[in-house]
Amino acid sequence: MKRNQTVFFKNKPTILAGYSIVGPKESKSVFADYFDYKLKSDFFGEKSFEKAERKILEHAIFGAFDKAGINPNEVQALISGDLLNQIISSSFAARQFDASFIGLFGACSTMAESLALGACLVDGGFFEKLICATSSHFSSAERQFRFPLELGNQRPPTSQWTVTGAGATILSSKGKGPKITCATFGKVMDYGIKDVNNMGAAMAPAAASTLKAHFDETNSKPEDYDLIVTGDLGKLGSEILLDLLEDENIKLGTNYNDCGQMIFDKNEKAFMGGSGAGCSAVILNSYIMKKLLTGEFKKILFVATGALLSTLSSQQGDSIPAIAHAVEIESDKGGEK
Repeated sequence: MKRNQTVFFKNKPTILAGYSIVGPKESKSVFADYFDYKLKSDFFGEKSFEKAERKILEHAIFGAFDKAGINPNEVQALISGDLLNQIISSSFAARQFDASFIGLFGACSTMAESLALGACLVDGGFFEKLICATSSHFSSAERQFRFPLELGNQRPPTSQWTVTGAGATILSSKGKGPKITCATFGKVMDYGIKDVNNMGAAMAPAAASTLKAHFDETNSKPEDYDLIVTGDLGKLGSEILLDLLEDENIKLGTNYNDCGQMIFDKNEKAFMGGSGAGCSAVILNSYIMKKLLTGEFKKILFVATGALLSTLSSQQGDSIPAIAHAVEIESDKGGEK
């Protein structure tokens, strides 16, 4: 059944496992104990940051297989995307698997986009098992979207730090684990922001639009969730989101947070917080997943946000369009709020 932007799943897809891998800076996070693998070097044994990102994504995918205790041959499709031109981390990593590949570009919204599309395919009976994944790397993203690393440019106060990391989630038509109950596909929003160092302001309107659509179409309220988490608006973007929703008479409470705000400690000098496709992916597949598995979180709303810019659009002086997709996940454990 589809109503406007939201798809409700009759055969609720099961999350068999989630896996996270992070870089050295992210390893200092308060969530360090939740991450499955922590790198000691941003190069991960490779000669370039771009090849390191590909290896990080491959590691996350294989790690999810191991965690779920299944053979890679059991998974029929890989749904993945990343931030590099032509999503080369994902498409090159897909060479390692004997499975259909569905490549996405949703920028930092890719984790939610892949889960939403994956859930549609599983719910519809088209695939029994598939894996959703995404990655980002600070050094590869920085020199693609902003400045050569060698310049050592000063970062403005509104900037965020692209997370080095990857997350992978295995969906199945059966089995035990958290269930994806519905997904709200976002619309592209553009409020005229042109500053590539102010992603939170660019993405906040998209998050507000998707959240409003989700609440309206599911007849739900913010207080119905143990956690509503966006990713990755950062501190400034989250404040803008709260203001935009209050204009719509929607008030988010203490159960709201943002992956960009959560991942870095204040002493890590990340200014407005984390960003990148890997930011929300690693938080979802570590901390949030564990809380769902134990039943501490009974129902969460995961809203990943993405800035759909490129170096070409920035060079032409274009503003930054943005997107957000929401995925509702329920624990299969009793749990208490």
